Amino acid sequence: MKKLFLFMVLIPFFAFAQTEDTKTYTKTGQDVPKFKVTAIDGTQIDIAQLKGKVVLINLFATWCGPCMAEMPRVEKEIWQQYKEKGLVVIALGREHSKEELVKFQKEKGFTFLIAPDPKREVFGLFAKESIPRNYVIDKEGKIAMQGIGYAAAEFEEMKHKIEELLKK
Repeated sequence: MKKLFLFMVLIPFFAFAQTEDTKTYTKTGQDVPKFKVTAIDGTQIDIAQLKGKVVLINLFATWCGPCMAEMPRVEKEIWQQYKEKGLVVIALGREHSKEELVKFQKEKGFTFLIAPDPKREVFGLFAKESIPRNYVIDKEGKIAMQGIGYAAAEFEEMKHKIEELLKK
């Protein structure tokens, strides 16, 4: 009976542990999904026209605690460090209007590009759910790194990847 119980408990665990991430639609090494957005400052962004630049795409929401922990670090440790070296940072507010993000930007003081994605149209090219999400795009327009959630170690890895790609 104990063996049967143990078997019944462990089978779902192993099944879960071996399933692939069905909530992320992209993979490292593939071309970045094509999209166009208008930033809250009026800047027209066409990801296809950013080939030749290293791009960080940050998918966030203003109500997301991990997003709010990460974004000040994106501003200070990534954007301010690498903007003069050709980096482009685009933060896309999932399910947010332009008006909400204008207010948010004024409160937080972020200086990188912020654009609304009110209907998840851009988010839906990358994933089904979960934020924050970061995508580092290389100069050829390929996804060089992608991450879900906010963790200090992964953030450091992302900074190193951006620095490495900017040197190429």
